Amino acid sequence: MTSASLSESRHRVLGLTDAEYELICQKLGREPNEVELAVFSLMWSEHCAYKHSKRLLATLPTSGERLVLGPGENAGAVDVGGGLAVAFKVESHNHPSAVEPFQGAATGVGGILRDVFAIGARPIAVLDSLRFGELSSRRSRYLLERVVAGIGHYGNSIGVPTVGGEIYFEGPYEQNCLVNAMCVGLVARERLIRSAAAGVGNVLVLFGASTGRDGIGGASVLASAELGEADEAKRPSVQIGDPFEEKKLLECSLELLERGLLVALQDLGAAGLSSASSEMASKGGVGLDIDVAKVPLREPDMEPFEIMVSESQERMLCVTEPEHVEEVLAVCRKWETHATAIGAVTDSGLLRVLAGGEVVGELPVRALVDDCPIYELTPARPARALYAAPPRTLEATDPGGMLLGLLGSANLASRRWAFEQYDCLVQSRTVRRPEQADAAVLALPGGSAIAVSIDGNGRRVACDPHTGTLEAVFECAANLACVGAEPLGLTNCLNFGNPEKPHVAWQLAEAVRGLGDGCRALGIPVVGGNVSLYNEGPQGPIYPTPVVGIVGELPDAARCAGIGFAREGDVIALVGSLSPSLAGSELAKLRGEPLPDGLPALDLESISVAHATVRAAVRSGALRSAHDVAEGGLAVALAECCLAGGLGASVDLGAVEELDVALFGEAPGRAFVVSGRADALAELDAALPLGTVRGDRLAIATGVATALDIAVTDLARARAEGLPALLD
Repeated sequence: MTSASLSESRHRVLGLTDAEYELICQKLGREPNEVELAVFSLMWSEHCAYKHSKRLLATLPTSGERLVLGPGENAGAVDVGGGLAVAFKVESHNHPSAVEPFQGAATGVGGILRDVFAIGARPIAVLDSLRFGELSSRRSRYLLERVVAGIGHYGNSIGVPTVGGEIYFEGPYEQNCLVNAMCVGLVARERLIRSAAAGVGNVLVLFGASTGRDGIGGASVLASAELGEADEAKRPSVQIGDPFEEKKLLECSLELLERGLLVALQDLGAAGLSSASSEMASKGGVGLDIDVAKVPLREPDMEPFEIMVSESQERMLCVTEPEHVEEVLAVCRKWETHATAIGAVTDSGLLRVLAGGEVVGELPVRALVDDCPIYELTPARPARALYAAPPRTLEATDPGGMLLGLLGSANLASRRWAFEQYDCLVQSRTVRRPEQADAAVLALPGGSAIAVSIDGNGRRVACDPHTGTLEAVFECAANLACVGAEPLGLTNCLNFGNPEKPHVAWQLAEAVRGLGDGCRALGIPVVGGNVSLYNEGPQGPIYPTPVVGIVGELPDAARCAGIGFAREGDVIALVGSLSPSLAGSELAKLRGEPLPDGLPALDLESISVAHATVRAAVRSGALRSAHDVAEGGLAVALAECCLAGGLGASVDLGAVEELDVALFGEAPGRAFVVSGRADALAELDAALPLGTVRGDRLAIATGVATALDIAVTDLARARAEGLPALLD
C-alpha cells in the first residue's frame, strides 16, 4: 500500500463501498485525508467490524453462573474455583495461511496467545483446528506441512504446549484452508485486566517489537475479500512472527500487571495501532492522542498511515498513570522489550493522530467503532446442491475392509505425524497426551483439572447447517464428558463464504441458530470468538465450518478416563441413543456419495442425560475408559478404544437391519463406548452391554453372524500408516 494507491481510487482500493465512503464523509463533515481513510478502511472492514454477522451474534447466550469475562474483551474467562479463572479464545488466520502457510499459522498462534495474556492470564495450552483440500493435491500437502511446521515453531519456541486439535481434508478447502487456533490461560481472578482506556491525562505506552511494513493491510486485504488468482501478490500482507520476542513480551506484560502498574492493556493484532487505540478509547468512552513520530520503526521513512495500520507482530499498547511511566519503562528494559510513551488519554472523544507537532488525522472514536454500518443478511436456502460429490476412494464392500479403509483414510488416520511436531508436555500440566483421551486435560493446583476440546465438521454442517452445528457443540461437550469434565463456557470461530450471497447467508444464520440452541441446552455461555467470512474462491465457498472450543472442569485429575480399553475382562457398554445414519458420514464420503439435504434430528434432552451419566460415572471411578461415537461410527470407535489400550474386544450388536449403518453410521455427540468392571456398569443407568475386553482381536458379531474379526495389530497398521502414505 503506497501513497499513490491511496489517492488513486481512494476508498475502493481499500475495500470501502461508495455508500460507506459517503457515510464517512458525513460523519467527518468533510472528505477524509490519507491517514483517516486508511484507519476507517480497516476499522470498517469485515474482520474488525463484523458488519455482516453482528446482529446474528447478538442472539447467542452470553451470561452464566461461572462467567467472569464475556464477549467484548480480548478473551473470555470462567471461574474454576480456588480464586482462579481460565481465559480462552479461538481465532482464525485462514487467508494469511492460504497465502503464506508457515508465517500465517505461526502468527495465528502468536496472536491468540496475546489475546489471552492481554487480560492478564498466563497461556498454558494451545489447540488448533485445521482444514485443507484433499491430500491428492500437491497444494494441500504443501499447506498442511507448512502450517503444522508454523504452529510447532511458534508454540514450541515460546514454551506453550499444543495439547489437542483436529485436522480434516475436504475438496472445498482446496483454495481456502482453515487455520483456527485456540489458547487457554490461567489467572488469579483479582489480576484480570480489561482493555478500556481510562483516566484523562494517563499515558499510552507502546511496547514490544518495532513497527515495520509487514502486515500492512492484512485485515482488510486478506480477511474481508475472496481469494483469487492474484493471491501471490498478497504475500506482503502476511505478518512475520518472532516467538522469542513474544516470550519476552508475555513475561513483561505479566510482570507489569503483577506490580499493578497498568490501567488497561490491549494487544496489537488486526489493524494494528488503529484497532488497538480506537477500541480502547471506545470501551472507556474517552479520546486518545497518538504521536506516530514516537513509534519505534523497523524501517525508515514510514508514512503516518503506514504506522497506524501496520500489523507487525509482538506489540502491546497499555495505559498507565503518569507517575508509573518510568517504572513501566524500567520493567520493559529488564525484559529487553522496547517501550515508548506515544500518547495520552483525553476527554475529546477523538482519536487524534499526530506526526511530531502536526495533526495528521482526527477521527471521532464513535464513528470508527460504534457507528460502522451493519448490514442485514438476505438468507435463502440454496435451490441446488452447492458442492460436488467427492471422488470414490474406497472399493471394499466387506465390513472388515471398510473398517480398515476408514482407519487409514485422511480424516480418520492417526495424527501422530502432526502432534509429534508439537511439544505437548512443556509446563508439566498435561495429564493426557493427544490420542490418549477425547479432551486435553490440564492439572490445576490442589489436584483438580480443566479439560478443553475443539471440534467442528464442515461436511455435516453443509448437509444441514442447524443440526450440523448442534452436533459440533454436543460432540465437543461429549469429549469433555469422557474425561469427567463439566462444560463451563464456549468459544467459537465461524468460518464461512461470502455472506453477501444468499445461500452463504442462510448457512451462517442457521449455524448461529444451532450454536445458540446447543449452548442453551448445555446451559453454558458463549464467552467470545471470531468470525471469518469470504472463505471462497473461483470454485465456490468452503464448507460452512463453525468450530467450537469448550472448557470444563473436573474435581480430580487422577480420575480422568482415557479412550483405551484398560483391563482384560472389563465389560464394554454403550451409553446414549445412537440412532446412526450414513447421511454425511465418512463412509459415504469414501464411497463418493453426494451430500444429503438434511441430517436426522437430535433429541437434546436425551443427549444431555447421556453426557451427565458418563461424566458422573467417570468422576466416581466407575469407568476405566470412555470414548464418544463420532466420525466413522461405532466400529471405528471400538477400534480406537482397542488401539489406545492395546487390547482386543468381543462385541455382539444383536440383530441389525442394515449392517453398514449399524457399524459405520454416525450420530456425533449422542453416544459413548465405555468400559469397566461388570458390577460398576450394572449400576450405571442406561448402559447397554455390548461385550467384553479380551484378546488381541476386534470381533464384532450381529447375533449368530460375525460381521468382522480383525487383529488389533492390523487395525494399528492401517491407522498409523494412513497419513504418512497419503503425504508420500
